[in-house]
Amino acid sequence: MLEDILRWDQETFIYFNGLGTTTYDLFWVTVTEIYTWIPLFILFFVLISLKFPKREVFSKVLTIAFLIGFVLLASYVTKEWVARLRPNNTEEINTIIRILKRPTDYSFFSGHSSSSFAITTLIVLFLRKKIKWAWIFFLWPLLFAYSRIYVGVHYPVDLFVGAFVGIAAAFLFYKIHKKIISPYLV
Repeated sequence: MLEDILRWDQETFIYFNGLGTTTYDLFWVTVTEIYTWIPLFILFFVLISLKFPKREVFSKVLTIAFLIGFVLLASYVTKEWVARLRPNNTEEINTIIRILKRPTDYSFFSGHSSSSFAITTLIVLFLRKKIKWAWIFFLWPLLFAYSRIYVGVHYPVDLFVGAFVGIAAAFLFYKIHKKIISPYLV
C-alpha cells in the first residue's frame, strides 16, 4: 500500500510540475519565497492590533511565534528522521521534471506547507468572530504549497501532511491560548 501511495505521489508530482511554463516561472518562484509574504504578515499583525486590546495582542503574537517554532522544529526533525529525497534530488525523475529551486535537505514533510497553514489557521481562529472574511487568508497557504510542486522541491504528500500538521498544531495552540493564557488576561 505504501508503494502505491508513493507511486501516486511521484506520478501526481510529475504531472503538476510538468504543467509549468517559462511564462509563469517568475510568478511561482516569487510566490515560493517567504519574503514575498512579509506584507501579509504585517497585515495579520495590524488586524490583530486593531481588533484586540494590547495585552491580548502580545499574547496572540507570542502564541503565533511559539506555533511557528513548533511546526518548523517538527518539520525539521521529521525530515531528518524520514530522510526522503526531494524530487529535485531524486535521480529517477530529476532529469524529466522542471527544477527552479535546488534545496539539498529532505522533503517530508513540507515546512512551507506546515508553517503557512499553521499561521493562517491560528490567525483565522483569532479573527473569525471579528472579521467575517478572514477565511480568504487560506489562499496564501494554498498558493504557497502549490508553488513547492511547481519549483520542483516537494511531492503532494509532503504538502498534504504539512498542511495537516500545521492545521492540527494551530488548533492545539489555539486551545492552549484559550484555556491557559486568555483567562489570565482578564
